[in-house]
Amino acid sequence: MTESTLVIGLVLPDVMGTYGDGGNALILRQRARLRGYDAEVLPITLADPVPATCDVYTLGGAEDYAQRLATRHLARYPGLQEAAGRGAPVLAICAAIQVLGHWYETSEGERVEGISLFDLTTSPQATRSIGEIAGEPLVEGLTQSLTGFENHRGGSALGPDARPLQRVTRGTGNGAGAAVDGVVQGSVIGTYMHGPALARNPELADLLLARATGDEQKDIDLPDVDLLRRERLGRAAREGAIPRR
Repeated sequence: MTESTLVIGLVLPDVMGTYGDGGNALILRQRARLRGYDAEVLPITLADPVPATCDVYTLGGAEDYAQRLATRHLARYPGLQEAAGRGAPVLAICAAIQVLGHWYETSEGERVEGISLFDLTTSPQATRSIGEIAGEPLVEGLTQSLTGFENHRGGSALGPDARPLQRVTRGTGNGAGAAVDGVVQGSVIGTYMHGPALARNPELADLLLARATGDEQKDIDLPDVDLLRRERLGRAAREGAIPRR
């Protein structure tokens, strides 16, 4: 952490915030504060160079044109890449996965070079994936079922240096037939889950905080969060039979 303050970098909320994914930064701040940390969210817009000094970063979803703007900005100001290189945790949602890959293809067929934090490529699927998504984590440190809402046309294919975040039991995830969602590579985690994802998956939020602070995150008793998880996982179970936790 920078002296006594945990700095949460909210990357390009002006163009990568279509689905309310900026809420992930707020969740991290609140859960950190509930544990006694002094925490703040630092919005990083197109008017700002991307600093390499934040303790944890979040990026959200967007449409094609906004993705191109974000990709150019992150290539011009590689602070995020430098931070990931030193092990700072990063959470990328939906379109941000595609920006952080090697390349992604837009709905018009244009191929856009990404910034290659992820060993993956993204191409349009035959149909758009919309609806609840749920699955079982494939990452050490996560034990609870994951839940979110997906809304994307792109399908992401992982290369050998990347691994998935979860095995999908409801929804599409990375692409039709893949049966997995998300990507994990180094300190960077990506997922197609909106929600915001960290509101619906507090264990994932605490994993990011643990990596950012170097401290084990003690449990927080938040009945409303537990109620939200039960409701969302219950809906997914009714629609596509997954184990409840």
